[in-house]
Amino acid sequence: MTSATAKTREVKARSKKPEGQWLIDGTAPLNHDEELKQLEPVMAVKQRVIDIYSKQGFASIPPEDLAPRFKWLGMYTQRKQNLGGEFTGQDNSVLQDEYFMMRIRFDGGQCTTEQAKVVGEISRDWARSTVDLTDRQNIQLHWVAIEDVPAIWDRLESVGLNTWDACGDVPRVVLGSPVAGIAKDEIIDATPAIRRIHEIVTDDEFQNLPRKFKTAISGNARQDVVHEINDLAFIGVEHPELGPGFECFVGGGLSTNPMLAQSLGAFVTLEQVPEVWANVVRIFRDYGYRRLRNRARLKFLVAEWGVQKFREILEKEYLGYKLPDGPKAPSNLVDRDHIGVHEQKDGNFYIGVKPTLGHMSGEQLIAAAELAESYGLTSLRFTPFKELLFLDVREEDVVQLTADLGNMGLYSKPSEFRRGLLSCTGLEYCKLAHVTTKSRAIELADELEERFGDLDSPVSISLNGCPNACARHHISDIGLKGQMVVNSEGEKVEGFQVHLGGTIGDGANFGRKLRGHKVLSSELTDYVTRVVQNYVDQREEGEIFRDWLQRADEEALR
Repeated sequence: MTSATAKTREVKARSKKPEGQWLIDGTAPLNHDEELKQLEPVMAVKQRVIDIYSKQGFASIPPEDLAPRFKWLGMYTQRKQNLGGEFTGQDNSVLQDEYFMMRIRFDGGQCTTEQAKVVGEISRDWARSTVDLTDRQNIQLHWVAIEDVPAIWDRLESVGLNTWDACGDVPRVVLGSPVAGIAKDEIIDATPAIRRIHEIVTDDEFQNLPRKFKTAISGNARQDVVHEINDLAFIGVEHPELGPGFECFVGGGLSTNPMLAQSLGAFVTLEQVPEVWANVVRIFRDYGYRRLRNRARLKFLVAEWGVQKFREILEKEYLGYKLPDGPKAPSNLVDRDHIGVHEQKDGNFYIGVKPTLGHMSGEQLIAAAELAESYGLTSLRFTPFKELLFLDVREEDVVQLTADLGNMGLYSKPSEFRRGLLSCTGLEYCKLAHVTTKSRAIELADELEERFGDLDSPVSISLNGCPNACARHHISDIGLKGQMVVNSEGEKVEGFQVHLGGTIGDGANFGRKLRGHKVLSSELTDYVTRVVQNYVDQREEGEIFRDWLQRADEEALR
């Protein structure tokens, strides 16, 4: 290397803008969000809601509390009704309504029938009977008025629930196997680790991260928590010498820069999981990028460092000891959900049902919980696939309970189309959305069932209102990313960019995009039915939809 080249590189290194990494650049805030987080403990806004805003109304809330501080309370303002996608991108003062989405945490998806009834009552009385099961094992309510928030919090706290850290630059809800502790195919029960993390998650040291931090922990052989797309994940594995424990993954996430989590190659015991979790979060806090919000996720740090350096810093600077190397868990590509009837390891059964798109009414949630109790059940579970599980069902009750659930629209044998269908909120409530998603998805499921009945192949279809991938369009067989497109008359209308053949696990990819291929929302159902019909016509014996997509020519996919 010449001296001139070396000098040029030295100058570039010196001139590189600081990323806002606390242990490298210092803690001086580099944007407005960072300034607000340092002015006071963010959760202090809770008392202002109780003392001031709930009494004086929406107009009394200053912008800096409304966003971002309310996110730490699990609340976002929802989109004004009847604002089309052409308004997206405008200021919140234009987009936001005077009502909130409220997100209730269910770490590990664990819920009692008593808790479910209370949430259903809150929904019925204060949220226009909206209940959305999410793919993060939470429940979201809509139409919440600020005047009712303290009463809602009191009702939630009476049954051990809350909304704290359900949003914001914090560790979000911990995904967990919804059948932890009962499944026959379980390698190790991760429940004690999830409970310990839940106890410490709201500690002050974790309340100012660069951005959100997503965790998944499952000891189930099904790998039922989509661990590949989380910031940090622990997946059950059997060590030949140390017994059952976990393989650790870091750096996953979707949105506009999708990346798959990478294995650290380390073996973590059940007892070590909370400590490893806390120290990975601390690395993110100390070294994560804070200057630009769109780079403030752990995946960018992992991509910059590489997993070898990340593990070295975790062990030397944070844990103070070396983790043993561990085996790689075999990848499970299909059957990660829990739909249907399954035998538990104690001889009882659990039943998994899927409300269409995870949407229920408050009254329906209450009725489902009361039905469970009529069979002597007390445990429900929510899943990362928007399912509802009924645990500990006696063998003699399986047939009748399944029928009773079907009578209330909760089916244990949905078609593959409805089973694999995901949708985000879309224009109905979300300020980031460009297109309507829910009604399009329901229309699509109805038409596919009418046209094909059911298929003997899994089919995953996701509809996203924007690029942020809340419904995981990157890893779906047919992933649909909402955007405004130009129709034949030159008008901007709702449409979708199509991603095909996305998958996780071995051979993972984020789906291919056909050059210049966009689909108008009004033509979406025709497009998807055409692709599925091509699959039916062209598939080889035993070939599933996912594999056909990988070999199909472009003409069959347009």
